[in-house]
Amino acid sequence: MLKGLYTAYTGMVNEQHRMDVMTNNLANATTNGYKKEGATSQAFKDVLTYKIKDLSEAPRVAKPLGMNNFGVKIGEGYTDYSDGPMRESDSQFDLAISGPGFFEISYTNKAGETSTKYTRDGNFTMDVNGYLVTQDGDYVMGTNNARIRLDPLLDFRVDTSGNIMQGEDNTPVAQIRIRDFQDYNYLAKFGENMYQTVEGFRTMEPEGARVYQGYLEGSNISVVTEMVNMINISRAYETNQKVIQTYDSTLEIAVNQIGKL
Repeated sequence: MLKGLYTAYTGMVNEQHRMDVMTNNLANATTNGYKKEGATSQAFKDVLTYKIKDLSEAPRVAKPLGMNNFGVKIGEGYTDYSDGPMRESDSQFDLAISGPGFFEISYTNKAGETSTKYTRDGNFTMDVNGYLVTQDGDYVMGTNNARIRLDPLLDFRVDTSGNIMQGEDNTPVAQIRIRDFQDYNYLAKFGENMYQTVEGFRTMEPEGARVYQGYLEGSNISVVTEMVNMINISRAYETNQKVIQTYDSTLEIAVNQIGKL
């Protein structure tokens, strides 16, 4: 069998995967706090080199390479955690983080189970009991590991350190907890713009993080860049498709014409 068919096929699968990631980015171009995702790939020669030098299964013993595919291998995905653009809003409940860090959220699922999530989406509001919550009703956590409760009859002000003050004398009532992590590889995507930690994570103080009231952080997606990528992916997919069509035509000639001689 012609190995070029499989090479072109893996190329099409890889481009389809890239397209899926890119279209998801475009779908979340207006999602608050969304972070761009990307896809990587590995060439056959890179995978082959890794397999030859891999001694983890049988140290100092040469092992067979097994079934190799002479094409491209879909690699790991990644997330771009760079800041998105800030836009001013008309709500005093809207908050945005400039710099590293995430808002800490007490998330409750449909089964009533509570867990800690993290987000850059500061589109908050107040519930009937005066607690600061997300648009889905999950509680925003303070530095004392407690829910933030405000006086509904008073306006409040949030400084760049996350301190919340109410009253004419600006009495401090709480401080918003901002969490950062030593390695973002220990964060797993949860929903559209929330994250949860995986085993082995380590927290750290968010150096240089500042909170701005009355602003929201938008997605760090560049729609123009993603559209250009869409064109490149489509052309790469069509190129691999034409390779398969060429092989198909060659095989047809070999079977139907040369075989008659």
